[in-house]
Amino acid sequence: MHAVIRTYSGAGAPQLFDILESRKSDVQSTLQKVSGIVSYTLIRTGEGGVSITVCNDKAGADESLRVARDWIKNNASSVNASAPDVAEGSVVVHFAEQALVH
Repeated sequence: MHAVIRTYSGAGAPQLFDILESRKSDVQSTLQKVSGIVSYTLIRTGEGGVSITVCNDKAGADESLRVARDWIKNNASSVNASAPDVAEGSVVVHFAEQALVH
């Protein structure tokens, strides 16, 4: 597996996360289309926020970067948020509880 962590901070980052939160179902449906996506998490921080994407392979992680960049360009460019700091690499350990079905 391969993971990508994008850290958004600086001018516009808090407003970007306001938009992401208000449109979370759209963000989810967009990123669920990424080939081989395992998980996607958005975390709000005091400076803006962080996204964590885990995919089956680097190709999926690269696709997630493109999809996220395009979504922000098309839906949140008005906040003029700086490009995120990106860290990525091979996953050493990953586990998650199974989602409960209601």
